[in-house]
Amino acid sequence: MQKLRLMTAIKTPYNLDGSVDLEAFDAHVEHQLANGVEAFIIGGTTGEGHLFNWTEHIMLIAHTKHKFGDRCFVVGNTGSNCTGESVSHTGHGFAVGMDAALLINPYYGKTSGEGVKRHIRAGMDLGPTILYNVPGRTGQDIEPSVVHDLASHPHFCGVKECMGPDRIKLLVDLGIKVWSGNDDDMHYCRHALGAQGSISVASNIVPGLYNKLLFQSRNDALNDSLGELFSWLFKEPNPIGVNTMLMQLGMAQPVFRLPYVPLDKAMREEGVRILNEIGLENVVNGDKLQVMPDEDFVVLSQY
Repeated sequence: MQKLRLMTAIKTPYNLDGSVDLEAFDAHVEHQLANGVEAFIIGGTTGEGHLFNWTEHIMLIAHTKHKFGDRCFVVGNTGSNCTGESVSHTGHGFAVGMDAALLINPYYGKTSGEGVKRHIRAGMDLGPTILYNVPGRTGQDIEPSVVHDLASHPHFCGVKECMGPDRIKLLVDLGIKVWSGNDDDMHYCRHALGAQGSISVASNIVPGLYNKLLFQSRNDALNDSLGELFSWLFKEPNPIGVNTMLMQLGMAQPVFRLPYVPLDKAMREEGVRILNEIGLENVVNGDKLQVMPDEDFVVLSQY
């Protein structure tokens, strides 16, 4: 796990009734694997695990491991605000075969540094774990001192870090494996600061280019060519952008679970322009790219 460079926080596609579209999911995973992606975060922020019930969550982890587990690593986002829930469902994830858990600190119900350590250790005791530090979502930073203490646990793999280059350098200098959680800094962090790699949203769209950015020598020109895509994907909170773009590419039916809604037509047109400039040969299902009319999108309040 600690040797992996490229993990995709994979999108979860839906059927028209709001159920998980396993056929579309499998096709998406196959394209990712063909372009060098090594692992998948199942039910992460991008995969909308927070909109799943736990049956769906564990089902999708089990399905991915059963169908693709001999070709990739499967990381289940089984963390929770509630320690008991995190432990229970991390145990279920390992029972159905996931290779590692992605565990988060308690969001909304914030706690002390000691409470964060105990919360994460309780899940980490069950198997290999990547910490997930994203204060913009949780409202609370996992301080470097807390990460350092947790790193002594035998199941600690490393950190998905979203606090940017300065924090990543600090952790790397402490000897901790770090994957950048920010698409716009992952290349610099990998080649200049020694980050292990990336847990990416944008690799859902351009996995082959990500393979080049992370496995080949530093290529600032290629990285800079993706700057507009990175900006576009995060104009609205993730996963709105990547959902909309994968629907425009025909990789997912145009079905949203609320509270997410599609980007407006002007943004969709901008997305088409950006992908054309990147080169559709580099884009998943690029030959299917379209703007799509507003009426094609389905937004579900119950699922």
